[in-house]
Amino acid sequence: MNTNVRWIGPGLLAAALLMAGCGESTPEAKAPTAPATPAASAVPAKPAVDKAALHEEAEEIFSTRCQTCHGARGAGNGPGSAALDPKPRNFQDPEWQSSVNDDHIAKIIQYGGAAVGKSPAMPSNPDLSSKPELVSALVGVVRELGER
Repeated sequence: MNTNVRWIGPGLLAAALLMAGCGESTPEAKAPTAPATPAASAVPAKPAVDKAALHEEAEEIFSTRCQTCHGARGAGNGPGSAALDPKPRNFQDPEWQSSVNDDHIAKIIQYGGAAVGKSPAMPSNPDLSSKPELVSALVGVVRELGER
């Protein structure tokens, strides 16, 4: 038997064990940490609605868009109503006020009279569809006209 062969087998084994022991040590396992939660201020807060400012804006819209036909006091007798048939709604009418809910009025404001089977002469206001708080304030203005 060749002595060189006997030495190569155990030598390779020793070298392999030596190399395995010389590798990098692994760091101790750390306890998992909870993911960082965003600070409360990272989520933008919904701005507070200034109801007085909304009401003022709603009254301005009524005076510039609605008053021409419905009149300053909502009686349906504005200067533009003379040529209209049917005549514009009289918001002062208590029977009408009690016959409709706020959602119905909001729908008319946003989509016009044709949207609820009424006169297509009542125009839509598509620019208000993305402003539900303002539409609600306009409904409030219409309701107030019924209290006068």
